[in-house]
Amino acid sequence: MVVLNDAIDLFSVEGAQDPYPLYDRLRSRGPVHRIGDSAFYAVCGWDAVIEVVGRTEEFSSNLTAAMVYRDGAVTALDMLPLDAPAQVLATADDPTHLVHRKVLIPHLSARRINELESFAADTAHRLWEQAKGDEPIEWMGALANRLPMMVVAELIGVPADDVDQLIRWGCASASILDGITSQDRLEAAGVAALELSGYVTEHFNRAGAVPEPNLMGDIATRCNSGDMDQLTGLAMMLTLFSAGGESTASLLGSAMRILTAFPEIQRRLRDDPALLGRFIEEVLRYEPPFRGHYRHVRHDTTLAGTELAAGSHLLLLWGAANRDPERFDSPHEFSLDRGSTRGHLAFGRGTHFCVGAALARLEARIVLGMLLEDTTWLDAAEVGPWLPSILVRRLEYLRVTIG
Repeated sequence: MVVLNDAIDLFSVEGAQDPYPLYDRLRSRGPVHRIGDSAFYAVCGWDAVIEVVGRTEEFSSNLTAAMVYRDGAVTALDMLPLDAPAQVLATADDPTHLVHRKVLIPHLSARRINELESFAADTAHRLWEQAKGDEPIEWMGALANRLPMMVVAELIGVPADDVDQLIRWGCASASILDGITSQDRLEAAGVAALELSGYVTEHFNRAGAVPEPNLMGDIATRCNSGDMDQLTGLAMMLTLFSAGGESTASLLGSAMRILTAFPEIQRRLRDDPALLGRFIEEVLRYEPPFRGHYRHVRHDTTLAGTELAAGSHLLLLWGAANRDPERFDSPHEFSLDRGSTRGHLAFGRGTHFCVGAALARLEARIVLGMLLEDTTWLDAAEVGPWLPSILVRRLEYLRVTIG
């Protein structure tokens, strides 16, 4: 690999597997760094990241371009125009983002969360019983990736039998944002996105003809009445399928890895299950499900002394901010004794705080509580690599044995 500067190391094998030494080097030289000769800048300091999420009129959440690293250089992969109707949910700006969020809120009400809790608990126990029959258990495939997509499918209103295909489509289509890629992978991602789009369109049209009391039916009804543009509705569905379960899948994978890597942590949890909430929050801080997200610079401005031109892009590195020593004591230490259990950025901050955060935490409590009750010990037989991605922090596989 041709090294143009430290920020380029985001795309290296080492940077993908263990980015934290790189984050430390970047932070020691400043909170904002241009990535090669591109129009992208890495934001790695806690204060700078917090500043960006608060300056929403200058730093848009619209996903207008993503980075692709090839042949020693970073290039821009154009995504969607600014303020396009397909900029939805996490990539939309207010007031549009608020409209989309209000559509989701009723489907994440206390009553609906209670229903989903029962569904998630029943499903987790069924998946776990199936997995236990063949050790070592491949944790990611058996439960960590499957349960979140099954919950998303239940929330949206599509058949549970489609979950395996939805996982494949969702992971493949989202890989277009990995940054560390090849032309073949980009083309495969495009095919997966088209196939997922066809699936969503088919079910969306069916829901519009005979609406049901689920999220798919709700959005289809809004489109049919003219309250929502159909392109927006379809984009919302695609986004939920491709990224809706990512936070939980990554969280469950990282939680299992930490339990098996730090025996003293596992022992403390078994001795005192009341620490489970603290454990989940520390997993989120220590290994946030997303390494970062993009922002689009709308106007010429400055950030932490760095001049930014209109049309340039920021990569907010949640993982770097979550281990900023100016914010956290001994940030590279996994500790159940931190004073502020939710003082991290794993789910973002401000207007774009993850709308599914409560559901992700709920699923994690269900699954991890079940494991602690049903086993006497958990060991890792084989720990797979992290996905080669600058955005997602998820294990490819993790084989575990149980006692």
